[in-house]
Amino acid sequence: MDFALDDTHESLRELANDVLTRERDRSRGAPGGSEAETGSRTWKALAAAGLLALAVPERLGGAGLGPLATAVLLTEVGRHAAPVPALATTAFGVLPVARHGTRDQQDRLLAEVGSGQVLTAALGEPSAPLTAAPRTSARPDGADLLVTGTKTAVLAVDAAREILVPVTVEGGGTAVALVRPDAAGVALDPTPLSGGTAWTVRFERARGERLGGADALPDLLRCARAGICALGDGALAGALALTTEHVRTRTQFGRPLAAFQAVAGQIADVHIAARTLHLAVLAACWRLDERRPADDDLAVAALWLTDQAPAALHTCHHLHGGIGLDITYPLHRHHALVKDLTRLLGGPGRAVDALADRLAPR
Repeated sequence: MDFALDDTHESLRELANDVLTRERDRSRGAPGGSEAETGSRTWKALAAAGLLALAVPERLGGAGLGPLATAVLLTEVGRHAAPVPALATTAFGVLPVARHGTRDQQDRLLAEVGSGQVLTAALGEPSAPLTAAPRTSARPDGADLLVTGTKTAVLAVDAAREILVPVTVEGGGTAVALVRPDAAGVALDPTPLSGGTAWTVRFERARGERLGGADALPDLLRCARAGICALGDGALAGALALTTEHVRTRTQFGRPLAAFQAVAGQIADVHIAARTLHLAVLAACWRLDERRPADDDLAVAALWLTDQAPAALHTCHHLHGGIGLDITYPLHRHHALVKDLTRLLGGPGRAVDALADRLAPR
């Protein structure tokens, strides 16, 4: 495949970078504002630029694009380590609803995404991140589903309009239920992350409706993995850019740090990890965009993110010295984001097992 973005996706990348850079510079020029305030302003700016509605159908005011456009946006969000619920809304919410929702569900959930409405999905369970065999159960009740179980590490649920909840249906099969966070039988408990807050969500006969058919859950998990890897791709690329600039401009013994062979070798290793992750993410998202089998490529991207990206961030910190640990310097946001995304995927051990299972002879 051609790994160069086409004109449409390149224009989206440039627009997202322009918006995020402008909002970052605004935040630097207004000291004292909280991260929540910065995130709120940035989220509104992304919405005003039409970037949140990339995958929303055109009849609802969106661009009608797919996973690749969403990945381009998330990569730029990660590159700036912007504190916005873009992953939860676009990859966990908009894409699955656009691909599997009924017309009524799309009208209800997607019409206001372009104005900043938040969606999310509850994909993990205790000791089972992004599980395709959820222990959370659902009992059919007429046209609805009554959902019971516990979900962990749920992003942005405190601001979400609805939650996409993977369930195992009594009587057989899996499904995705749409449940409102304020519905009866739903309890939310905050859980700290390295870079923010997630939520443990407990359902006790909470009423929801089914999204799509039997293929909705596998596709939701693919969209989620693609989004997580795209955001991590950007986070690592942003950390590499910060580190490259630091070693280029910081001098020791009258020479730039980058002139020392040991430093050059270490930054080259980070570049290789970042470039490989980027290509793996592009390949996976392109296949998903074309509705081709993408599981192998997603497994490769997940392994690079969970195994190589954290080590590369450690190298970036090492090359920065003490400044890399200063919370007024942005590197810590990139590192925290990569750690949180690695946990969402279940860590490198789970990623390598998943890839090995796919490569094992049938």
